[in-house]
Amino acid sequence: MARYTGSTWKKSRRLGISLSGTGKELEKRPYAPGQHGPNQRVKLSEYGLQLKEKQKLRYMHGINERQFRTLFDRAGKMPGIHGENFMILLASRLDNVVLRLGLAKTQRQARQLVNHGHITVNGKVLDIPSYQLSPGETVAVREKSQKLNIIEEAIEFNNFVPEYLNFDADKLEGTFVRQPERSELSAEINEQLIVEYYSR
Repeated sequence: MARYTGSTWKKSRRLGISLSGTGKELEKRPYAPGQHGPNQRVKLSEYGLQLKEKQKLRYMHGINERQFRTLFDRAGKMPGIHGENFMILLASRLDNVVLRLGLAKTQRQARQLVNHGHITVNGKVLDIPSYQLSPGETVAVREKSQKLNIIEEAIEFNNFVPEYLNFDADKLEGTFVRQPERSELSAEINEQLIVEYYSR
């Protein structure tokens, strides 16, 4: 299944979450798109709820079904709670850390910065958005990319960096200090529904 590249606004309204992270999609019309507007009465089945939760998380991270499923299966082989492990693995991806450091405004921007060679890990350019960071690794903007408009705008826009990361705004450099805890990740997601979806 290909990565979704259509209207994130429509997708955000259908799933009931802001995929851009700004919340603007839901301000004017906080209901699913369609001719009946806010009067749509759709009662989702258990399967429908599980599928919606999976799609929500997959679109939030902007990854295709194959990558998503591979990471989910990997999480199941780790000690601990399957769903929590999965959320932590997603949060440890390079593109996600670039976003959380405030170097990009959206997941799509973060992935582009990595793809186009603007980001280094431990001093070396790394253009693989799915790269899994380990505690202690350093993520930075390469020197000749530091004046990029999208990075400067993102730094002004973002004023919160989670505690599992350290960020030096002067150097545009951050450290993946430790694995995040589940409580530090999205409260909008019920990962147990995703575990149930794949366990059918």
